[in-house]
Amino acid sequence: MVAPVAGGAMLYDASRCSQPDERVFDRDAWRTRGGLEEAAGGRGTVAFLRDGQHRWVLRHYRRGGLVARVLDDTYLYTGAVRTRSFREFRLLRTLCDWDLPVPRPVAARYQRRGLLYRADLVTEELPTRRTLAQSLAVAPLDASAWHAVGACIASLHARGVHHADLNAHNLLVGEDATVYVLDFDRGRVRPRGAWETAVFERLQRSLVKVCATLPPDRFDRQAWAELRAGAEAG
Repeated sequence: MVAPVAGGAMLYDASRCSQPDERVFDRDAWRTRGGLEEAAGGRGTVAFLRDGQHRWVLRHYRRGGLVARVLDDTYLYTGAVRTRSFREFRLLRTLCDWDLPVPRPVAARYQRRGLLYRADLVTEELPTRRTLAQSLAVAPLDASAWHAVGACIASLHARGVHHADLNAHNLLVGEDATVYVLDFDRGRVRPRGAWETAVFERLQRSLVKVCATLPPDRFDRQAWAELRAGAEAG
């Protein structure tokens, strides 16, 4: 469902957000009623929202790299369907329909100012917040956990799901070695191909960087071999 908001529109799942109210994106409103918890993550902060039975996560879109110094959280507007929030909402909804291990979208918003827009996304909170990077900072993963990471990635690729920036910070690992994937900004579904190898290479570089200052048992050739074995088996 789509509803108008000041300067733009919001897209929402009526089964999870029955009243289309853009205050769902307002951190101050959540803070006032004691339903906000903020945590560092990605390019800014992620807000965990609490309201009765709702356990949601609010993310404000921000740029990375050098361009962030100039444009920060603004993007060129080329139509509602092309906004980052609407595209990620619709992609996540498709992935949930396919029973893939991703967060379920609740609501997305964009707000225009001239040729530029800002965007936000609310998703349901997953059963764990612990990233792969955080897990490795505490202790090494066993072979079954590495295998599960590979199998999770394989489940995405089997459907042609291309994650644009798969790294150790947007893979979550639960206590039972269940693995989830976050942050599908710029992700898409496409024919399978060489891009799959590039996804694994990007993840490998991320793991090397994350573990550079950690004990050598946190990530080594055997760990990578287990991950790739999980991917092949998946």
